[in-house]
Amino acid sequence: MRLITIDDYNPKTMQLARPVFDKHKRVLLAAGRTIHPTYLEKLKQMDIHYLFIEDAVSFGITMDEVLDMPTWLDAISILQNAFLSIEKKVEFPIREIQKLAIKIVEETVKRKAIVLVPTSYLAEELRLYAHSVNVALLTIQLAKIKNFSPVQLRDLAVGALLHDIGKMLTKDVEKHPSAGFEFLRKLREVSLLSAHVCYQHHETFDGSGFPRGLKEEQVHEFAQICAIANGYENALSQKKMAPHEAIEWIMTKNGSEYSLELVQLFVQGVPMYTPGS
Repeated sequence: MRLITIDDYNPKTMQLARPVFDKHKRVLLAAGRTIHPTYLEKLKQMDIHYLFIEDAVSFGITMDEVLDMPTWLDAISILQNAFLSIEKKVEFPIREIQKLAIKIVEETVKRKAIVLVPTSYLAEELRLYAHSVNVALLTIQLAKIKNFSPVQLRDLAVGALLHDIGKMLTKDVEKHPSAGFEFLRKLREVSLLSAHVCYQHHETFDGSGFPRGLKEEQVHEFAQICAIANGYENALSQKKMAPHEAIEWIMTKNGSEYSLELVQLFVQGVPMYTPGS
């Protein structure tokens, strides 16, 4: 099995290795089949950019570094329910988020490396939540190299999962970290460190970020780690960069947006090439 861009799909030599899902997480196309050109065009119209396939090239290749699809989709569902609870003005399911954070930590710690499923594998309506799950996976991958304690990993995972919660509270891009922080700090079950991950994930090492223009050690290390994960995931999913291109892009931010130490550790912990590429 390997991950390819949809433009590289060849119906004569390839078949789906994993299903394709719609915005309700229902199976659009099942694994084990080829994609008719008409359906392929519809997937492109949905802006689905990646596919998992089997072909002669991928024979014998496993992708154990990728979170299994049911677990990934369950995590996205839990996060979607939490984000939409704000819109529906019902109780925020923080205990479910805490359980999910523990699951994210467990799944990441047991893997030597993490290879992401890009959010553009899914329908657009699910991408905000998939992005946050991916950022949490990357964040814990970097944090485990730092040998953080289990409590630190849990608090960091909660913060990473909820780093974009402010987008449910304001449409102003530069205000969403503050809005998210104000919301989270009022939840007594949420660590203040978790809330600061949300507050500071757009601050930069050189002070050019927002909302407060903090720099260097003024930005909590948890937030710095989340910022790198957020930048990489956006490069992969939004900018449609290949993993090695996204890593190289992160490296260009050394000493400006991100600290040199954390960038070096991130490069060590995230594969530049997915299996079969």
